[in-house]
Amino acid sequence: MSLLAINDLTKYFGGVQAVDQVSFAVEAGEILGLIGPNGAGKTTCFNLINGLLPPSGGSVVLAGRDLTGLPPYRRAALGLARTFQNIQLFGGMTVLENILVGYHLGQQVGILEALLPLAKVQRAKVQARHRGLELLRLVGLEGKGDLPAESLAYGEQRRLEIGRALALKPQLLLLDEPAAGLNPRETEDLMGLIEELRRLGITPLVIEHDMTLVMGLCDRIVVLDHGKVIASGAPKEIRKDRQVIEAYLGGEE
Repeated sequence: MSLLAINDLTKYFGGVQAVDQVSFAVEAGEILGLIGPNGAGKTTCFNLINGLLPPSGGSVVLAGRDLTGLPPYRRAALGLARTFQNIQLFGGMTVLENILVGYHLGQQVGILEALLPLAKVQRAKVQARHRGLELLRLVGLEGKGDLPAESLAYGEQRRLEIGRALALKPQLLLLDEPAAGLNPRETEDLMGLIEELRRLGITPLVIEHDMTLVMGLCDRIVVLDHGKVIASGAPKEIRKDRQVIEAYLGGEE
C-alpha cells in the first residue's frame, strides 16, 4: 500500500479547471518531485492534498485512510505536514517558539490544565522544549532559539519553517519550493537535510523549479502541465521525455 494515493484529483475555479483528474502515488521512504511550468497546477495540487482547498472531485488517501473532506488540522494530526512557497513564520516570536507552535496538536494537555501549575503541564513544557532544541540542531539553527524569527537570514527562515513542520511528527512532508531564493551552497545543504529526513523515516514530496535539486535528489518525478499529469518516472526518463521538453521549452530541445 502506498503512503499517499492521489486518485483523479480535480479542481475547478469557476469555469477554469486548474487540476484535471490527477493521479499518482508516493511510496514510503522515497523522495518524489512534483514539477511543471508556472501555472501547471502544482501548488493547487498541494493545497488539495493538505486540505486548504476542497476538491471538485477525486480523493486523497494517506496510509490507507481517506482524508478527502477533512480540514488541514485533522490531516496534520494524521501525519501530513507542509511548508509554503511564501514563508509563513510568526515574525514576532522567537525561533524556538515558532518550533513549539508545531507541537500543539500532539500535546496531551487541555486548555484549562495549561493554565495551572500542574506537574503534568511542566513535564510537557520541558519535553517540548527539549524536542524543539533537537529540531533546531537538525535544521542547522542550533544556538539561535532565542533570536526573533524575523531576524534570521532568508535561507535560515526556510529551514525554520521546515523545522516547525517537523514538530508535527509527519509521515509525509509537503515541501513547496523549499529552494526558492537560496544560493547554490544553501541549496546543497537543503538537499542534505531532505536526505536526512528520509533517513529519519519521513517521506518528502517536493515541488521545485530548481532542476539541479530535482534531478539530483528525487527518486521519481511527476510532471504537471495545464493541470494534467503528462509524465512520470525516474529523473533520467523525465529528462528525455518529449512532452516534458515541449511543456518547458515550447518544443525546442
